[in-house]
Amino acid sequence: IVLEDGSIWRAKSFGASGTQVGEVVFNTSLTGYQEILTDPSYAGQFVLMTNPHIGNTGVNFDDEESTQCFLAGLVIRSLSISTSNWRCTKTLGDYLAERNIMGIYDVDTRAITRRLRQDGSLIGVLSTEETKTDKELLEMSRSWNIVGIDLISGVSCKAPYEWVDKTNLEWSFNSRKDVETFRVVAYDFGIKHNILRRLASYGCKITVVPSTWPSSEVLKMKPDGVLFSNGPGDPSAVPYAVETVKEILGKVPVFGICMGHQLLGQALGGTTFKMKFGHHGGNHPVRNLRTGDVEISAQNHNYAVDPKSLPKGVEVTHVNLNDGSCAGLAYPAKNIMSLQYHPEASPGPHDSDYAFREFIEMMTKVRQDF
Repeated sequence: IVLEDGSIWRAKSFGASGTQVGEVVFNTSLTGYQEILTDPSYAGQFVLMTNPHIGNTGVNFDDEESTQCFLAGLVIRSLSISTSNWRCTKTLGDYLAERNIMGIYDVDTRAITRRLRQDGSLIGVLSTEETKTDKELLEMSRSWNIVGIDLISGVSCKAPYEWVDKTNLEWSFNSRKDVETFRVVAYDFGIKHNILRRLASYGCKITVVPSTWPSSEVLKMKPDGVLFSNGPGDPSAVPYAVETVKEILGKVPVFGICMGHQLLGQALGGTTFKMKFGHHGGNHPVRNLRTGDVEISAQNHNYAVDPKSLPKGVEVTHVNLNDGSCAGLAYPAKNIMSLQYHPEASPGPHDSDYAFREFIEMMTKVRQDF
């Protein structure tokens, strides 16, 4: 792999072959590599796992967070030569090869991580082609830019559909069949399956719509609430999505997650900015400013909302305790809530699962008031 700063890292390859360019980010999760591989939020990025040993549990259908892999490639220290898990259906290498995703191992991931922490996320080129020179790969890395690119259009669904869970994995600790049913429309900016599972387990019937779906068509469905999902890339690159959010705000309760949170921030009049190296992992401490509680959260984003840019009436509800960045918003007067991180986990802790319950409670209150 060749980074735009001129550093060259020799490694061994697995998965697919070829040449690929992307932004290199590091993920601190100890487990859950398959969920990470299938998280559409990683589109255009090489994911470097800081946990050194990857692949020992193989892969299986049930743990996929989308139907395909959108990331540019996987960078790991040690590839397990064997798999041992009763749910395993194939090896990590075979899985990546089938999906045309490149991977490398036997590379100093700690040294690369230190470089990313010091210099920020870097563009890199991963190549198995011996005909390409280091100079060519370096020029490729320096000529590509992920900022300002609409990555959402490449990961969103193409037509609306009703969510049906094919795995029967709804978490039982909050799955009740006697709960009130709510109709929720979920905008797919790169939505993860477990977000839909969590909503369904609270009694929601969900229609998933493409990122470009007109707000007028959504409002015709008369939903009890609208979810703006996670997704990849720069929120400023998708002004059409910001306009859609603006047109829906104040008409029905809304819940934004990750990219949805950033789009809400812009729609409310705030601004977003690119972070130095972002947050990627399942161990980020967040403080709930309303309760004072500290949650360990799963996060995956390179952009954040500038809280100083938000208008009066918008409340910052959560902050990341590592760097003080905005991790949650609320605008009670318009029934708006959002989180910068992933309450559905998958992978990660379940500390923030209560956010789905709060969304349900908000829809319940609006229904009763109406």
